[in-house]
Amino acid sequence: MKLAPADNVAIALRPLRAGEVIALDDASCTVERDVAVGHKIAARAIAAGERIVKYNCPIGVATAPIPAGHHVHTHNVKSAYLPTYTLPAA
Repeated sequence: MKLAPADNVAIALRPLRAGEVIALDDASCTVERDVAVGHKIAARAIAAGERIVKYNCPIGVATAPIPAGHHVHTHNVKSAYLPTYTLPAA
């Protein structure tokens, strides 16, 4: 589930299994490895250095390219979350 249209990550609402094909927006992708509930996966390909956006807020920066369907976590993201970040005006 994507929390906001501009997000480049989606949240697993149930355990996802490696090789499972899931639908995101108007496309589908294959889950790269088992992903636990609540963890993030790339909703589309994310370039190294690109911001990770969740709930329309930047929460980190990709430290390596992340293909669609891959687990997005501490092994490929450097945190950039600031607790004082505010959402942009609608």
